[in-house]
Amino acid sequence: MVEIATIATFLIAAMASLFMAWSIGAGSSGSTPFAPAVGANAISVMRAGFLVGILGLAGAVLQGQNVSEAMGRELIAGVSLTPAAVTIALTLAAVLVAIGVFAGYPIATAFTSTGAVIGVGLALGGDPAWLKYAEIATMWTLTPFVGGFSAYLIARALRDEPVPERVVVIGLSGLVGVLVANIEFAVLGSDGDGASIAAAVGAFLPGPVAAGIFVVTAAVALGWVVPTAIGMRNDPVRTERRFLLVMGALVAFSAGGSQVGLAVGPLVPLGDDAGIPLFALLAGGGVGLLVGSWTGAPRMIKAIAQDYSSLGPRRSIAALIPSFALAQVAVLFGIPVSFNEIVVSSIIGSGYAAVGAGGGVSGRKMAFTVLAWFLSFVGALLLSFGAFWTFEFLFA
Repeated sequence: MVEIATIATFLIAAMASLFMAWSIGAGSSGSTPFAPAVGANAISVMRAGFLVGILGLAGAVLQGQNVSEAMGRELIAGVSLTPAAVTIALTLAAVLVAIGVFAGYPIATAFTSTGAVIGVGLALGGDPAWLKYAEIATMWTLTPFVGGFSAYLIARALRDEPVPERVVVIGLSGLVGVLVANIEFAVLGSDGDGASIAAAVGAFLPGPVAAGIFVVTAAVALGWVVPTAIGMRNDPVRTERRFLLVMGALVAFSAGGSQVGLAVGPLVPLGDDAGIPLFALLAGGGVGLLVGSWTGAPRMIKAIAQDYSSLGPRRSIAALIPSFALAQVAVLFGIPVSFNEIVVSSIIGSGYAAVGAGGGVSGRKMAFTVLAWFLSFVGALLLSFGAFWTFEFLFA
């Protein structure tokens, strides 16, 4: 009887998790990765929604472990989330995100989910995890400045004359190759830890491990540089558009690795009790992201691409490179982060590098977005705390 009750409560919480995964797929992870490419007319809205769903599923399975563990175990100290707490937190967060999707405003999913989990955790009598909060707050605070400033510098470098655009694009492709070689994948590691392509392959090379990692990293970077250099010599416009689409794909993959944890992370303690492995949770959450991307993302893709900035290929590339780097930092350290915050701040930074004040960025839209980010966290925390306290009062 106990086992049946455990499975039943887990299934209820899992339904809330799938609803959350759909909302995330339709919102942040489904809309932001390819939004700059759509704004640059490099890909259609519907095709972007289709591709981001598949890539998000792959990222969820291969990179979703760290953020999921953080959401399920590290936001509250002293207590373990109960099925009722998980259901309330995920349902409230999903409803708030879904409202943002259909209203056309990018509600910060990470802010909403994190606030909801902390709210029910505190209502359960748990202690604040101050060290984790400091880590999360640092990432959230620095993201707009680092992403925006990096995108601004890249966009200026692509526009200015002293260094030829061809050289800048080739250099950026090498930088992306270095990042790809060193991002971690769950399937390459052991004992529950992930490993990068450079570390996994470099370990089999003769000599010191560090030397092997360097050799593999250089080889991967060269694999990016050579075709880019050939393409920039033969057809620069087509090569830039291809580079832009590849960056959108990398950001979409990273979105799956980060955002799936927001949906399935709170289920991790319940999954342990029910004997369900983390891989199964990640796969289920990835399917939810895919369905959300296919059914709800096009609306938000249009909002991000057209309402924030009039983007071209150069500014889009400038926005996606720091977005990819920041997303992978969040995945590596298990920090729940909003892709709306990452990509929108990068779009704004690249927009300000354009000729003219503001580069076509809507100041009114920026103000509403920042307000939505703040209210996402505070509102979710207060609502989930109150909802769970009321539930306990009525049914405990």
